[in-house]
Formats: sequence, structure tokens, C-alpha cells
Amino acid sequence: MTTTSICLGLCSRIVPLMVMPLWCGFANAQVTPDGSLNTTVSQSGKNFTITNGSAANSNLFHSFQEFSVPTGGSATFDLANTPNISNIFSRVTGGNISNINGLIQTINAKNPVSLFLINPSGIIFGANAQLNIGGSFIGTTASSIKFADGAEFSVINSESAPLLSINVPIGLQLGNNPAPINIQGTGHSFINRSGLALVPPIQIPSSTKLRVQPGNTLALVGGDLHLNGANLVAEKGRVELGSLSGTGLVKLIPTVQGYTLEYEDVQSFGDIQLAGRSLLDISGVNAGSVQIQGRQIQFTDGSLVLAQNFGNLPGGDIRLQATESIDLIARTADGTIRSGVRSDALGIGASSNISVITPKLTINRGAGLNSTTLGAATSGNIYINATAIELSGFLPTNPADVTTINTTTLGTGNAGDVFVNGNSLLISSGASLSSATFGSGSSGKVIIRNTNTTVMGESPSGLYSNISSTTFATGSAKTLTLDTAKLQILDGGAVATTSFFAGNGGDLSINATELIVISGQGRATNSSINASSIRPDPSLRKRFGLPDILTANAGTVSITTPNLTLTDGGTVSVTSQGIGNGGNLNITSDRIQLQNQGLIQAQTESGNGGNISLQVGKLLLMRDRSNITATAGGNGNGGNININAPIIAGLENSNIIANALRGRGGNIQIATQGLFGLKFRPQLTPDNDITASSQFGVSGTVQVNTIGIDPNSGLVELPANVTDPSQQIATGCSDTQGSRFVATGRGGVPQNPNQQVTSDRTWSDIRDLRAYRKTGNVTAQTPTSPEVILEATSWHRNANGQVELVAAPSPANIQPQLTCAALGGS
Repeated sequence: MTTTSICLGLCSRIVPLMVMPLWCGFANAQVTPDGSLNTTVSQSGKNFTITNGSAANSNLFHSFQEFSVPTGGSATFDLANTPNISNIFSRVTGGNISNINGLIQTINAKNPVSLFLINPSGIIFGANAQLNIGGSFIGTTASSIKFADGAEFSVINSESAPLLSINVPIGLQLGNNPAPINIQGTGHSFINRSGLALVPPIQIPSSTKLRVQPGNTLALVGGDLHLNGANLVAEKGRVELGSLSGTGLVKLIPTVQGYTLEYEDVQSFGDIQLAGRSLLDISGVNAGSVQIQGRQIQFTDGSLVLAQNFGNLPGGDIRLQATESIDLIARTADGTIRSGVRSDALGIGASSNISVITPKLTINRGAGLNSTTLGAATSGNIYINATAIELSGFLPTNPADVTTINTTTLGTGNAGDVFVNGNSLLISSGASLSSATFGSGSSGKVIIRNTNTTVMGESPSGLYSNISSTTFATGSAKTLTLDTAKLQILDGGAVATTSFFAGNGGDLSINATELIVISGQGRATNSSINASSIRPDPSLRKRFGLPDILTANAGTVSITTPNLTLTDGGTVSVTSQGIGNGGNLNITSDRIQLQNQGLIQAQTESGNGGNISLQVGKLLLMRDRSNITATAGGNGNGGNININAPIIAGLENSNIIANALRGRGGNIQIATQGLFGLKFRPQLTPDNDITASSQFGVSGTVQVNTIGIDPNSGLVELPANVTDPSQQIATGCSDTQGSRFVATGRGGVPQNPNQQVTSDRTWSDIRDLRAYRKTGNVTAQTPTSPEVILEATSWHRNANGQVELVAAPSPANIQPQLTCAALGGS
């Protein structure tokens, strides 16, 4: 066995076990045919010339026992005898890794020629590896290539005569546990003359590049892929990185740029690592595309996908897809370049869209996904679909450079939109998920649909964690939409649409199906949901070159949730600190609780105050110096406050305020069934106040409608025509005890007017009265006539001389009246 074979065999056993591949010196590295095809190799020192091969129409096939290129050497495919071919398919059958540390090139071709290098034992590209071919390059550790007519150019079955196809290749067939591919280099070098991370850096050309001609594909497909300081360049073309851990067919789809790879038939994937300032560069007159497909994908040490578009057509798509996780970590040591993806529009064509699909996405220590435009073009959109998303941290050497997912415009074009879908989203330690404008173009929309969302904390430099749509210039901020189940904003974090200059702030819409909790504060800001026009502090103005002018209007905040809790300074607000108007604030919730200086605020410094509308289904509770305010400074008018809640309680010096300085105080309208603790007062006091005053102007109005139980509710209007009771009641006789009338139900007690009115049903006797009747003969009794005392009307003497009193005679024909008592029965 030769020295080269021993070294290559050793590398083949060690490399799969190492993240950083062991480089074997190979002074005796060689390119040798295996004799299965008509491949001819001639050697001159470190240079190998490959001729002939087996041609099938525009396809040319080569088969090698060994294929390695030493440092300073070359492997040249001379097509003088086959000038009309378009594709070269080269397989390596000897079982050793291909070590490429020199030049691979094609000469004497009439067409741009694409080269396939197939070695299932593994491939290592050294720092000095170079490509000089007219078409695309596909390096793979697949076991075979399949063609449209069913033919297969196999490395495993190389002893039998191969079936050579005139058709285009349709797929790479990888075997069980495919070997890794390793790419080494010195990494990229960038300078940033502006000092601003927003401005695209300028790349210093690297002498170590693995590149294809503009408009072609550079693809590496195999087992685990390790890129350490690699420079892969496909100007205006396409870079494809694919890693498999088991058997699978990777489809090859021909395109104008070479090939697009599809993985729908792959069941298991491997890992891809980009480290040591590795670079995938698809920049050009019209930027190209990148696809990275694996199980775990990791970018570290400033490793980057870069797509700078200088042309008039939109850039291609950048797609990262992993079956387990994607980790973007840190920047370069000098803080110039973020790890991650950067897409820039430097012409009139839009920058590339960025798409990330993975169960878990982690971005930290200053890394990011960023799409930017500097001119009239639109920056690309960012699409993220991940079950769990975590953005955290900042560059350790510069805490002002925080982790970001961001679209930005510095020119007249609009920034792209940001779309995030998933289950959990955590933003912490100053990280930012945002769209912003630093020019006359508008920011992009930010649309998030997540089950659990948490925004918390700040960086040591005081930059707070945020989800935002922001303008720093004359362009307006667009809408921010957040649909979630649970939203927590803690320790100074913010969900905001903000203007720092003249562009209007965007609208903010939040729908949380379970709850929203806003609690705590950072060193400079309270945790908040806000749509604001804010005067930047001097350091921020200096950093972004902003004038000390603020004319923008604040946007509108709309919140819908069953439970809204603001504690320890937690704030929901619309604010204008300049001459613009404060925005409107609309909240719909079953329960709103403000505790320990919780604040709902619509405020303007000199413009008109914003309006607050609270529609509460059950309870509005304010405790411990919490406030609901709509105030204005300067000549502005205080905003209006409209609250509709069944129960409103204000305790421990909590207030509802619509005050102004020189303008008119706002109007407060409250509709409730119970108002506890709060009272109207013309000025604020240490108690719980409702006030709409103006210090130097006209005070506003306060109207409190306490709605109790309506005593008239539930009453039924009686008919106007009353029936004659004499025609409805039968006359009869009772027993000797006399007649009775019994009232049932409430016993005649009237309804309480403070209780709900319920209907009292009338009692209806539906008994069969025949069961209570006694059958018998009724005997009429003639009552005995009582002795009647007659009143004397005159007197006279009778014949005997006696005086007699004389009464008027009684009518002889009057019959005595029968009574019920005289009847003796019922």
C-alpha cells in the first residue's frame, strides 16, 4: 500500500468522528483511473491531465481509483477529444477520501461544462481548493447518479459495465450512513467604513475560494457537512448544502442557474456546521439563491450567507430548513459581521427573501437574519416557521449590537415584511424582532402568530428586548399584528410601533386568547405595549444621525384578551412626545387589573391627547397608585376616556385622569353597575380620583352612569278594557263560618325594586270540585218572627177611661226575606 493510501485510509476513519477534520499531507496524492471506462490520466509533477472517457451524446463519464489534488497541483479535464459535451460525471471507486487542495478545471470545451464528483468514501476541500469550470459543480458522497431513462451511474457496482445515459440526471442516490464532506479555508474578511451595522460591509477578496462561474450552481451533498473558514461563491447563481444520515434520493431539478435540489424522498438528515467565518456568497448583478437542508444547522463565529443584489431583478430565495434545529451564534471577533443571513438591495431589484423552517430556531450573541435596502428597491421578506423560537443576547464585545430578526430600509424603497409562525417565541436580553425605516420608505409589516410569546429584559447598553415596527426618519411605520394565546412582557421588554422623527407611527393589533401580563421595568423603560412618537435620547440621535425634531403622530393600539394584567409599572400606552397627536387606545377584555403603578395611558406633550376606550366584560380593578390617563401638555387638548364595565374599583390612590395644561381637559364617560372607591374631584388628591381638569384652560366633563336594576323591567301592561267582575263571580252561600279570601305566593309582600324582577304566576285551582261536594236534601226553614216593638204614633182614652198608645198599622202583604242562615244548608 502506498503512503498516500495509508494517509487517506487513516483520514477516512478519523474525519467522520471530528467536527474539525484532520488534514493529511499528501505529497503523493494522485489521480488514477480504475480501468472500467475509457479514462486516460497523464501526470506532470503535481498536475494531472484527464482525457477521453466514455461519451454519451452531451454526457461524458469518467471512473477513478483515486482522485486527489495536492497543494499547488491541478486536475484538468481536457475536452479536446470531446468538445461538445455539457456534463462530466466522475466517480471514485477506490474506497479512499478525495483530498482536493489544488485546482480542478476544464479546458477545450465548446459549451459551459458542469462537473459531478462522486465519492461515497468522503471529500475534503482544503484551503487552496479551487474550481475553474464553465458550468455547475456538484460534489457528493452519493453512491450513484440516476437518469431520466432509468440508467444509473453507480460507484458501488463499478465492476460491471456501467449503463451510460444520454439523458439529464434526475437524482443523487445516497447509501446507508453516507460519508461527510469537509471544506476548509481562511474565512471571509469584511470592512465596515461607516461603523454602522446597518450599512453593508465591503468584502476584501479572499485567495481561498471554491467558486463557480456566475449564474451556476455550487452544490455539496453527503453526510455531515463541516465548513470551517470556507468561502463558497456562486455569483448570481445557487449554493446548495444538503446533509443526509441515511439512504435517500435527492432529486436534481434543472434550472437556468444549474440545479435545484429537492429532498421530499429523504427520511433522515445529517448535520451542517458553518464555523470560522465561513461564507456562502451569491451576490451579483442579480443575487442568486441558497438552500441549506439538514437535521441540525449551526452558524458560528460570524459565518454568513450573503446576498447583495446590485441589479434590477429581485434576488433569489434563501432557504434554511432543518428537521431538528437551527442555531445562529455570535459575530466575528471584531463585531463587524453577524453570524446568520444578510440580504441587501443595492440596486433597483429587491433583496432576497429569507425563509427558515425548523422545529427549533435559536439566535443569540449578536447573530441575526437581516434584509436591507439602501435605494429604491424593496428589501426582501423574512418568513419563519418554527415550533420554538428564541432570540437572545448581544455581542459580548459590544452590547449595543444585539441579536436581531429585521427588515430595514435606508432609502426610498420599503422594508420587507416579517412573518413568524410557531408555538413559543422568547425574546430576551435586548434582542429585537422588527422592521424599521431610516429613509423615506416605510417599514414593513410585522405579523406574528404564536401560542406563547414572551418579551423580556434588556442588554447592558440599555437596549430593551422588543417586537416592533419603527421609523427613524420620514417614512412611516407599518402595522404590527400579534396573534397569540399568552403574551408576557417583563423587565422592560416592549411590543411597540414607534416613530423617532417625522414618519407616523404604525398601528398595533394584539389578540391574546388567554391572557396578557405586563410587569416590571428596565433601567430606563417600563415593560409596555405602546404605539408612540418618542423623542430619542442624545446617544440614539448621534448613532443614527437624527435631528432633535419630532412631528410624527402616534398610531392606534387595539388589544383583545380575556385577561389583561399590568403590575409593577407595566404599561399600555399611546404617546406623542412631540407636536404630533397621541394615538387611540382600544382594549376589549373580561378582566383588567392594574396593580402597583400599572398604567393605561394616552399622552401627548403638546399635540392633542389620544383617546382611551375600555370595554370590560366583568371587572376593572385599579390598586396601589395605578392610573388610567389621557393627558396633554402645551396647548393640546386632553384625550377622552370611555369606560364600560359592570364593576369598577379604584383603591390606594388610583386615578382616572383626562387633564390638560393650557388646552381643554378631556371628557370622561363611565357606564357601570357599581363604582367603588373612585369619586369625581376637580383636582387630583391622595384619594382615588376621577378628574378632567385643565391647569390654565377649560376643564373637561365627567359623566358617570351608574346603571342599577330597572324596576320596570319585566312588567306586563294590563289590558285597558276591564271586565265587569259581577259577570265573572258566581253568587253562592258559605257555611256558617262566613266567607274568606286567601292570597298565596309572597303573601302580599311587594317586589323589592332593587332585585331582579321575576314573574309571579297566578294560582289556578284545577281540582275536580265534584269530589268535594256533599249531596243531600236541602230543607228550607222558616225563621220565627221576632217580637216587634212598635213605636206609638198617638194616644186616646178607651171606653173604660184608660189611656192607650196607638201605633201605625203594619203592611199586611210584606213577606219576610229568607237568609242563608234561614236555609240551614249550603
